[in-house]
Amino acid sequence: MKIDRKEVLKALETITIAGEGKNMVESGAVTNVITFGDEVVVDLLLHTPAMHIKKRAEDDIKKTIHNLISAEAKIKVNIKVEAPENPNQIKGKAIPGIKNIIAVASGKGGVGKSTVTANLAVTLAKMGFSVGVLDADIYGPSMPIMFDVETEKPISVTVNGKSKMKPVESYEVKMLSIGFFTAPSQAVIWRGPMASKALNQMIFDADWGELDFMLIDLPPGTGDIHLSIMQSLPVTGAVVVSTPQAVALADAKKGVAMFMSDAINVPVLGIIENMAYFTPEELPENKYYIFGKEGAKNLAEDLQVPFLGEVPLVQSIREAGDFGRPAAMQTGSVIESVFENITRNVVQETVSRNENLPATEAIKITTMAGCSAVKK
Repeated sequence: MKIDRKEVLKALETITIAGEGKNMVESGAVTNVITFGDEVVVDLLLHTPAMHIKKRAEDDIKKTIHNLISAEAKIKVNIKVEAPENPNQIKGKAIPGIKNIIAVASGKGGVGKSTVTANLAVTLAKMGFSVGVLDADIYGPSMPIMFDVETEKPISVTVNGKSKMKPVESYEVKMLSIGFFTAPSQAVIWRGPMASKALNQMIFDADWGELDFMLIDLPPGTGDIHLSIMQSLPVTGAVVVSTPQAVALADAKKGVAMFMSDAINVPVLGIIENMAYFTPEELPENKYYIFGKEGAKNLAEDLQVPFLGEVPLVQSIREAGDFGRPAAMQTGSVIESVFENITRNVVQETVSRNENLPATEAIKITTMAGCSAVKK
């Protein structure tokens, strides 16, 4: 079957790109269409770097051509992103030497976000990457315990004539946490601006050196600390952690929505499902879905973001975290294999994001109200 180029353009006129009022042909988003037999190549120019808009546009094109022209059509969509500059944007600065900054977030506390962060970090280090962890959970820092460095203190070093903090290193992972500067029993009772200032010091007044990945362990929810981090750093992408039950998924959905919002616009690399199922040691083939089955996986499909993998509910993960040796370091164990698969998916999504989207800049604060626009 030979496909007519004019028919393809007519079909594409039925598609509207998210955030734009015109169809993709009228708006100029479709820059070229080439047909050869049953093959169709569509060149698309987008002005929004959001990964979900890019994926939705590609899916809409394929679905429309298959439905309106030919179900047998072989379609290739080439997408180029040119985001316009906004002179009113307040942009943060990148940290020299850090290639990828991954924010690990959760909508709700207690879903295992810090545990996942610690295990991702040691797995990346085992793969040969240079890794750093910034514990941005100011009010509940966990990393010093999980890496068995509770009693350690960052030392001061001189770099280019300036005094900087040297991150504490454990299991070949560099890290900084507010937990290094407070007593274990001391509560951090700070307002937002003070917490933000402390975070900025750990980010910019530290000698991180050369890093392939910096993982940021964000506090649960969506709030002031998240905004400060996104405003300070050009975050490469975000990973959202959730458990399968509906209550946690409702908040995870809000976490994904925060990153995908026009004001923040950080690509979501995917969702990780923690505590996915329980398998008794004496019945290794049995799986008990205590908190529900594949809730986070279904959420990822609904939101059109990648599903990075599931972590089972295993006692050794909790014990390893309590003793300061992340479970992913248990050579030959099921948990090691689980986190290796998840980490490979994170790396793959990061590479894909870097190939297909422009470099992230720190988020834009264009109103005094911050990122949350009030619609009247």
